[in-house]
Amino acid sequence: MSGRGRRITDEEINELVSRLQSLLPESRRRNMGRVSASKLLKETCSYIKSLHREVDDLSDRLSGLMVTVDSNSPQAEIIRSLLRS
Repeated sequence: MSGRGRRITDEEINELVSRLQSLLPESRRRNMGRVSASKLLKETCSYIKSLHREVDDLSDRLSGLMVTVDSNSPQAEIIRSLLRS
């Protein structure tokens, strides 16, 4: 991509924006159409924050499951391995 001292071209920016947009789920891309790079970056940041919240929620739910499962059971080991990931 860009090296030290070399400016990134508009074509490279457009390619990066396109690649970034392709990483967003379909539901978030549906209403975007062709958007500015700044709007896409804001939407991407919003999506990443929602993923963090989802991970935190799932981690809390797994921790809650640990309380209800025998600590020596195979299910407990699965939950522990998920929490380590």
